[in-house]
Amino acid sequence: MHTIDMILLTLYFIGAICSIYIIFAHREYFQGRFKAGVVSAFMLAMLFFLVAYAFKMGVAIWMRLSTALSVQDAVLRSFQTYTWTIAMFGTTAGLVILSILTYTKRYDLFVYLRKIDKKGEPDNDDSGTS
Repeated sequence: MHTIDMILLTLYFIGAICSIYIIFAHREYFQGRFKAGVVSAFMLAMLFFLVAYAFKMGVAIWMRLSTALSVQDAVLRSFQTYTWTIAMFGTTAGLVILSILTYTKRYDLFVYLRKIDKKGEPDNDDSGTS
């Protein structure tokens, strides 16, 4: 294993650990918001991006380790490429959503996961009318 492999693996691990830490540090916020049925669109986009980024760093670690340890297989390489592409779609989508929210300065948008009536209770009316 070369020095550059060790440096990159260290950086990938730090990136993955930091993103996982941020997700878990905001766990109580999301649990409370999901129970309430309303969550900030910006925070939801941040969560989506961080989960995709952590997945992406896991794939990067896997790819770097298989390269550094000379584990070369056409099927493995193809699977890694497709997995990397999925991870890139996730992180790019998260960044696009965060960029749009930032550009429009719409930090106050909220996603309503379920309809809440005036008493704060979930509306169980399935008829679609209010």
